[in-house]
Amino acid sequence: MTTLERDALIEHAWAALPASYRTPAVAPTLAEARAWCKNLAETHYENFHVASWFLPEALRPHFHSIYAYCRVSDDLGDEVGDTDQSLALLDYWGAELDACYAGVTRHPVFVALAETIRACGIPKEPFADLLVAFRQDQKTTRFETMQQVREYCRYSANPVGRLVLYAAGEAAEGREQEERFALSDATCTALQLANFWQDVKVDWTKDRVYLPQQDMRRFGVTDETIAGGVLTPEFRNLMQYEVGYARSLFAQGLPLIGKVHRELALDLDLFSRGGLAILRAVELQGYDVLKARPSISKGAKFALALRAVAGKFLPFMGLSKVSGSPIQPSEPQRTRGKSA
Repeated sequence: MTTLERDALIEHAWAALPASYRTPAVAPTLAEARAWCKNLAETHYENFHVASWFLPEALRPHFHSIYAYCRVSDDLGDEVGDTDQSLALLDYWGAELDACYAGVTRHPVFVALAETIRACGIPKEPFADLLVAFRQDQKTTRFETMQQVREYCRYSANPVGRLVLYAAGEAAEGREQEERFALSDATCTALQLANFWQDVKVDWTKDRVYLPQQDMRRFGVTDETIAGGVLTPEFRNLMQYEVGYARSLFAQGLPLIGKVHRELALDLDLFSRGGLAILRAVELQGYDVLKARPSISKGAKFALALRAVAGKFLPFMGLSKVSGSPIQPSEPQRTRGKSA
């Protein structure tokens, strides 16, 4: 591909996105860049006000810049509507990330992110890993095994948890860092799976199926089952199994809550409970995610937020004791044929 062809693809891709996403002719100041990221976070993510309220004020700009990077990166891959254009734009974004680490920034995201990287000592790997997942989205629509789904989550979800730990000053070092990262990875993968199981119908419209093909065959489910949109006993059994697997990963990650400072622990607790609430919504719908997308009721969201607020002022509350649906103590065996 020539430079002119690449530039043409990028120009067409920008046209499909909000005008504010384009790289400006003149780089903004740090204050302007942080304001841009803050606005994006608080207008594109309804729960950001709640989640960031528990964090020390000094950390909030760092979470704004990390969220903005993740949001824009995701949109570059998911909202353009053309594979070649998305890949060209993701390559451009990756080059901007490289330039950021080389000390050259132009886009508001990277102007703000550069200060976050400097202040929090964040390596490039987790940022670059996210782009691997967004590129993979352009080419991969099926996964043979759960191991392949989890490998995808390694790039699509797990880097976010690691970025949060770095930004909050809780990444630690050496063996302790490995332990915290492993716990964070379990939680982030569980959150990603919960969203997958919630969005089976939505993803099907994009020709994406995140349910492992191996599991689908084991339970007697095909693409035609999903396309038909009618719940079958086989599909119900499959979803029951996958929900149990995701819940087991939440259980694996819970000990992280007790290893970080209280403000971050409140956020981790809130997000874990939110993910578990999604799984519970799938259950309450009889696992019929083909008919309609399960959602958390406003009452349930309010209860989650209220409990988190109470936890901020009642330090004796046991944050790591997740109530509601029972959590499996270990991963379900992925070799069994039918759910119990």
